[in-house]
Amino acid sequence: MNKIYAPILIFTVMLTLLLSGCGAGNSASDSSNESESASGNVTLTYGLWDQVQQPAMEKIIAKFEEQHPDIHVEIKLTPWNEYWTKLETAATGGNLPDVFWINGASLPKYASNNQLLNLDDYAKDTSLDFGNYPQGLVDIYTYDGKHYGVPKDMDAIGLWYNKSLFDQAGIPYPDETWDWNKAALAAQKLTDPANGIWGLPAQFQGQTGYYNTILEAGGGFYTDDGKKSLYDSPESIRGLQLQTDLIHKYKVSPTLAQMTDTSPKDLFKSGKVAMLIDGSWNVKDFATNEYTKNDVDVALLPKDKLRTSVIHGLANVGAANTKHPKEVIEFLDFLGSKESADIQGEDGTALPAFHGGQELWLKSVPQFHLQNLLDMANAAKALPRGPQNAKLDGLEEEYLKSAYTGESTPEEAAKAYAKAVNEAIASNP
Repeated sequence: MNKIYAPILIFTVMLTLLLSGCGAGNSASDSSNESESASGNVTLTYGLWDQVQQPAMEKIIAKFEEQHPDIHVEIKLTPWNEYWTKLETAATGGNLPDVFWINGASLPKYASNNQLLNLDDYAKDTSLDFGNYPQGLVDIYTYDGKHYGVPKDMDAIGLWYNKSLFDQAGIPYPDETWDWNKAALAAQKLTDPANGIWGLPAQFQGQTGYYNTILEAGGGFYTDDGKKSLYDSPESIRGLQLQTDLIHKYKVSPTLAQMTDTSPKDLFKSGKVAMLIDGSWNVKDFATNEYTKNDVDVALLPKDKLRTSVIHGLANVGAANTKHPKEVIEFLDFLGSKESADIQGEDGTALPAFHGGQELWLKSVPQFHLQNLLDMANAAKALPRGPQNAKLDGLEEEYLKSAYTGESTPEEAAKAYAKAVNEAIASNP
């Protein structure tokens, strides 16, 4: 789930303290973008939210500025839990960063309000080729038939596992023969209540949970025309049940309340979870954590009818009202290049979206079998995005939560959710 996981404070011309002790990209500039920089004639602001990825972004910016000495780029970093609120405020005030990160769920809101540059208007003047990225990601950042985002990276989902716990239990590591039945049986053997160890948490989260099993069971989310929910199909119900059975049938997962108190990822990082369905965004974290850096690895997801998963990833977009569209397009062009992908890949913090740009990423943490994550990405389908005109916010959690708490069966929860979605769609044709 990825995981996504840097909108704007009012820009000043004073330098701010640099985050993470890094030397580039954290000074502020006037939001009109009319100031000049010591290293260039034009200053662009670049909004992002992940401090872990900031060093790689700074390397990319340094290389870009080498090739474009008349353009200076300043990073505006805002933590994830503040990013979207501040981005919306900045958009309302006409103060969006020149270039910024966006996710799939947020793209339609900004594109439909004409707040993003339509890249098709500029592509002829660049080397941008949307065939260089997975089609699922390109589709996520396309709105009304127009391209608005340059895919930056992709979030692949895999089965992370604790090798020491498997060794202690005498269980072979997960491999391509695993289905959900085999995973559940292994999780039962690995669960050790006396020592507080769980076999396989059922995270109440789409990207790292039920979206994947719904797709693997042959289900889906919406009809192709977006006018009807598919959550009430037998296949989608089965996919939801594959998750909730880990809590209620096999007893290999903490309860929803327990997972709310302490996240499964934190438990995994402390050796209290044997297996964890999670994303490629954890690679750098797990590789540097004292406990997980040598004790864990990643495998393919167990399969059901299919072996697949959802794919997501970030994109770089440009503000429609930027004072410097030409320079913004040049920067977006570079951010979408293989040269940029190689810098990201070597750093290891994100799986580059550029085709052929993953080789250095695969080598970045040799103790992990990262090819399994790339294989999952290559077999993945786009993260669901509901109809923009329907008010669906909060419905998923409201209706599906009861299947995790045990207050309703997966079938009852899925059908109630589908009914609510269909009513929301019908009321906003």
